[in-house]
Amino acid sequence: MAHVVTENCINCKHTDCVEVCPVDCFHEGPNFLVIDPDECIDCTLCVEECPVGAIFPELDVPAGQEGFLALNAELARQWPVITEKIPSMEDADKWDGVPDKLPLLKR
Repeated sequence: MAHVVTENCINCKHTDCVEVCPVDCFHEGPNFLVIDPDECIDCTLCVEECPVGAIFPELDVPAGQEGFLALNAELARQWPVITEKIPSMEDADKWDGVPDKLPLLKR
């Protein structure tokens, strides 16, 4: 079972989770992170590190966020791996908890 980055990461992109991942399964896009489901070993370390609560086990993805399972898999094949913490996006705090951010996702 893999973990999934969900909507609340959009326009926040904190990378605390990247720093603790033992298998480098995170991939970085312009304003979002994804987890490669084929690389994730379900260690759960990233869940506690996410300051906006955007990472869930695939079986516990919140209702309405199920589309992020396929989105993580798709974008992990397109975006580069990120292995080191970088500064979060400007105004990340402003975007934490804002609903319906999927249209803002930059591919």
